[in-house]
Amino acid sequence: MDHKPVYYGEYLQLDKIIDAQYPVSFEKGKEPAHDEMLFIIIHQAYELWFKQVLFEVGSVIEIMNKPAINDNSPELQTVVHRMHRVVTILKVLVQQIDILETMTPMDFLDFRDMLRPASGFQSWQFKILEAKLGLKFEKRHGQEYYISQLKQQEIDIIKDAESGPSVIQLINGWLERMPFFDEPFYWKNYTAAASQANMHPFWADYEHIYTSSLSEGEKNNSSFFKNIFYNADMNNERSLSAKACRSALFIMLYRGCPMLELPFQLLDTLLEIDNQLGNWRYRHINMVRRMIGTRIGTGGSTGAGYLQGAMDKHYIFREVSQLNSFLIDRRKLPALPKELIDKLGYNF
Repeated sequence: MDHKPVYYGEYLQLDKIIDAQYPVSFEKGKEPAHDEMLFIIIHQAYELWFKQVLFEVGSVIEIMNKPAINDNSPELQTVVHRMHRVVTILKVLVQQIDILETMTPMDFLDFRDMLRPASGFQSWQFKILEAKLGLKFEKRHGQEYYISQLKQQEIDIIKDAESGPSVIQLINGWLERMPFFDEPFYWKNYTAAASQANMHPFWADYEHIYTSSLSEGEKNNSSFFKNIFYNADMNNERSLSAKACRSALFIMLYRGCPMLELPFQLLDTLLEIDNQLGNWRYRHINMVRRMIGTRIGTGGSTGAGYLQGAMDKHYIFREVSQLNSFLIDRRKLPALPKELIDKLGYNF
């Protein structure tokens, strides 16, 4: 088969990309604002990175939406690898603010009023990303205008993303499928030190160890433990079911076991995604305050006030991070039976 020559500029379609900057202040009859070119390129770069992140997250959703995923297979490695890539891209998004901050408030005022009502708030790709990760409409800050300035085509794409499977939903299903506590074979030689009705002996032991380690000011955590790990009525109110929370905590506790290394990396990556999104919002807030103070954003939002509310509320994987409240000293961990140790160590 003959190979058709590929040329750098044509392959990257640089004619389209490089010719895609049209500063409003450069229009005839206006005084050009030098920094508007930087402003455009930075935001175009953001949107390109959002496209790549959506591409990665979409592939992860496709893999995890299968009836089952083999944790001891390249599939889970692929998921972890691509989510790590998402984290790295998000770090770049945070770093790009350094470049934008070389523009002073007066530089921004040279063209800011010409941009109304355009605003980063109208980034439909970012809203799709939040939805695909698992941010539900009822958990959104500023619900009344989060799609009010978008075109109907963009709204339809966002609504479609909100109605489809999200990363947090698929993580919940994946965690619920963890088989170790449903198979008596692994626990036939487990000697329980404590027992409770309707509770697996391991978790009865664990709860006893955990509650015994709480200080006086932490005693309320004892009731939180039962609510999160054993109250099925909470399942409709949370992204992670009680069963999924037990699996996730078990992974965190015994992450040194070979079979649990990748699952732990996946959970840890989810926390890092939230962390980097939080960093991005925090830097964005400080930049907006520096640039416009308490003024209203060009898109009509409350500017820094809206961003602060979103930062406080839009933690998609908050329930995963909350599980760290229920960890105990590794030296007090219940000893696992040999049958389970062999399974977790790939000794078949």
